[in-house]
Amino acid sequence: MNRRPNTPCGPVPRPVTAAAGRRWRACLLLAAVIATATAAPPAQAQGRPALVGVDAVTVAPVSQTFPVLGRMVARKSGIVATRVRGPVAELKVAVGDRVEAGDVIAVLDVNQLRWQRELRAAEFAEKNAELETEQARLNMVNQELRRLDRLRTSQSAAFRVAQFDDKTVEAAMMGSSVAEARARVKQAEADLELVEIDLKNARIRAPYPGVITRLHTEAGAYLSVGDPVVAMLDDADLEIEADVPVDRIAALSPGKIVNVSIDGERRQVMVRAVVPEENPLTRTRAVRLTPRFGTNGGQFAANQSATVHVPIGKARDAVTVHKDAVLNRGGGHMVFVVADGKAMPRPIVLGEAVGGRFEIRDGLQPGDIVVIRGNERLRPQQPVQF
Repeated sequence: MNRRPNTPCGPVPRPVTAAAGRRWRACLLLAAVIATATAAPPAQAQGRPALVGVDAVTVAPVSQTFPVLGRMVARKSGIVATRVRGPVAELKVAVGDRVEAGDVIAVLDVNQLRWQRELRAAEFAEKNAELETEQARLNMVNQELRRLDRLRTSQSAAFRVAQFDDKTVEAAMMGSSVAEARARVKQAEADLELVEIDLKNARIRAPYPGVITRLHTEAGAYLSVGDPVVAMLDDADLEIEADVPVDRIAALSPGKIVNVSIDGERRQVMVRAVVPEENPLTRTRAVRLTPRFGTNGGQFAANQSATVHVPIGKARDAVTVHKDAVLNRGGGHMVFVVADGKAMPRPIVLGEAVGGRFEIRDGLQPGDIVVIRGNERLRPQQPVQF
């Protein structure tokens, strides 16, 4: 006949229900802790006051979630292209270099542009001189016309109607010549300004702060307008993009706060937008989420994986404990509860992770004070200070 093995907590329960199994495992865990304390040296068994950190067991909202794999993307990224043509005189950056907005990335050879500016400046001066000449001629004609007008008013015998009419027509023609000269000056000024802009654009600058991710040219290469120079991204302005199944989209309205896991650590993000375009093959829609944590410390990178925990049910209140309070002993979990100034071991049953805390399914009550620092070396009933 098979006998059930005896343990310090009695025989293994048969049948093993979930509740009975939890109680039996908790008893074994507590027995293991007490046995360890009994085997300790007398000074440790008696316990000296230990300086510890504590935290209270609290109630926090918990909801069931559906994991969706996403990635971190830069809101500003792309190719920096040249706006003018010419050979590359100097490339001032390398892959991995960090630049600020306005920093010079590359410089084109501007000798030809400088001579073009001299040519346009000369043309501008010439057109100005022509305008001054035409304006002087107009002034002379207007002066003669005013003299003839005075003769007409005084009814002088020297006044000739035909001569007055001719000067009036000549003044109108000279006015048109001045207007044309003024237009040529404007054109020459615009040509000069365009060359100045090209000279300015010959120094290719970073449009925003970020990191150089790729070089598309090198010193000596000839670039045409629109040719790529470097690729860069702003790693200080990252957000998360995830393709969420359409039957889960309803839980991600803009402005909603949800959790994401990055490198095993849970963080909070806010839904910024749900892109109104559906992938017909995967039946998903892209969701953009804004981190509520700093991304400018170099800890995160574009295309880094992030698991978005999409809510799939209503939130419920759960008893939670600080993650640093939980110890693994004898194949189970336990915490040290502070009671009457002493550390008392207590086995617990964990549930889901809630940020930096764990849900407690059994073993603790709200308001219990647990040890979160210095608990690794504690012994049962050891006095503590905090």
